Amino acid sequence: MDPQDTAPDSWEQEDDVEAQAVDAEPQSSFAGLNVNAPEFVPTFLLGGPSVNPVSDVGADVAANKEVSQIVAVENGETDAGAEETWEEKVKPDEEEPGGGCLAESGGPELDEGQEELEEEEELPTPKPPPAKPDAPKKEHVNVVFIGHVDAGKSTIGGQIMYLTGMVEKRTLEKYEKEAKEKNRETWYLSWALDTNQEERDKGKTVEVGRAYFETEKKHFTILDAPGHKSFVPNMIGGASQADLAVLVISGRKGEFETGFEKGGQTREHAMLAKTAGVKHLIVLINKMDDPTVNWSLERYEECKEKLVPFLKKVGFNPKKDIHFMPCSGLTGANLKEPCELCPWYTGLPFIPHLDSLPNFNRSVDGPVRLPIVDKYKDMGTVILGKLESGCICKAQQLVMMPNRHTVEVLSLLSDDIETDDAMPGENLKLRLKGIEEEEILPGFILCNAENLCHTGRTFDAQIVIIEHKSIICPGYNAVLHIHTCIEEVQITALICLVDKKSGEKSKTRPRFVKQDQVCIARLRAAGTICLETFKDFPQMGRFTLRDEGKTIAIGKVLKLVPEKD
Repeated sequence: MDPQDTAPDSWEQEDDVEAQAVDAEPQSSFAGLNVNAPEFVPTFLLGGPSVNPVSDVGADVAANKEVSQIVAVENGETDAGAEETWEEKVKPDEEEPGGGCLAESGGPELDEGQEELEEEEELPTPKPPPAKPDAPKKEHVNVVFIGHVDAGKSTIGGQIMYLTGMVEKRTLEKYEKEAKEKNRETWYLSWALDTNQEERDKGKTVEVGRAYFETEKKHFTILDAPGHKSFVPNMIGGASQADLAVLVISGRKGEFETGFEKGGQTREHAMLAKTAGVKHLIVLINKMDDPTVNWSLERYEECKEKLVPFLKKVGFNPKKDIHFMPCSGLTGANLKEPCELCPWYTGLPFIPHLDSLPNFNRSVDGPVRLPIVDKYKDMGTVILGKLESGCICKAQQLVMMPNRHTVEVLSLLSDDIETDDAMPGENLKLRLKGIEEEEILPGFILCNAENLCHTGRTFDAQIVIIEHKSIICPGYNAVLHIHTCIEEVQITALICLVDKKSGEKSKTRPRFVKQDQVCIARLRAAGTICLETFKDFPQMGRFTLRDEGKTIAIGKVLKLVPEKD
């Protein structure tokens, strides 16, 4: 019973303090009273009217004290002890709702009244629910943050979430305090996306972080990809769900150079993003506030000059597909508001620029295709993935390929908001019936029964060899990354070489291929995989080949070879 006894005491003390604050600023408190009075009075007719308004006003003043709007329940966070007892106090009341009304004396009942008020105040505050009515109207865009390790991808993601109101100021202050204790005060923003302990301790993203924010016209999902070369397979999974990539470059002296030179992740990530089907690239030159850079135009232009030829080579069109902008993730300069320190940049800041991009054309009437990124158990089988084409609705019967399991959709969550139907481009969580979690692997695809996707093991593809020291001959093994699927493949035959400039195919079969050559080859996967030809369905027809932790080749599926019985 101790915690239950202590909670009301501490809250009453807080009330007294706040009551003094009320005298200090009467106008704001009266304004608060008028707003909340109708909510409060009908709830407790038994409570003494003389005391209740004080608690009501107190809560309001507490809210006024904060710079940004904060969920009322979190007021306890200033004192760890108070917070714990508060939570313990809330739990019994939730279990037996309304029990306190008939209860013992006035004291606990008053406290419950406060809790009810806090609950009521809390309900309208979380950000996602208001988006429910117009959620289907806003276009969903998936943005992947890529770039070299420590370029500031997670920090920019965290800053964007703060600027768009998805992370409260209180939470960030808590992160900042924790980060300071670990002597890592500049990392606190990235903790909004790097949620597990290992990522926070090392300051490196491992898994693809997910978060979402909204602008006036669009609903964005942030995919925060890891920059470290050991986690490139995770990054490919993230990029395969993206419509738009943000290449984060560190403008700091020395850091840009290491990221961009051979072996740096900047080159590999840009290339993988292009292969994963990202059409538009925004290049953010980050850390412009650094003393070595100090928002200098020369440094910005220098980075730009080095990047453009390379991005052109990867396949982006500098005039149409690429947009450069300077920013600072730590201070948030030029992310939402134009920056005064940077008069030479005249374009839109980052978030308004994202909002102004043209809409993506997606095939709403096409067949259902949902490549699975991840799966777990939670009151049934839950899968995650991005809907590439078609529409899915609740209670729909779908088929899981390549195993041909018939499944039923029990519930649909689009960015953690429950909906009844989903459009292409949305990041979904589906709860399925009729299949066990162990029977699903990432890379499986949900299709509608009338139009199943193709499966097979052998296919012909056009491959560009990007980086490989020696020659590649038939019999060469590598790891194939196609949409969200990862499978081992062998090049069984080289069919012909393709001339890069003219596109002509050689008459004779080559005995080997080497770096920078383009060839058409026959590949055979170790197991059955879902794939489509590039011509029919580009998202499921592009792939990368990796070996020994390097990306060796990129390619597209030209035709599927039927299996011989």
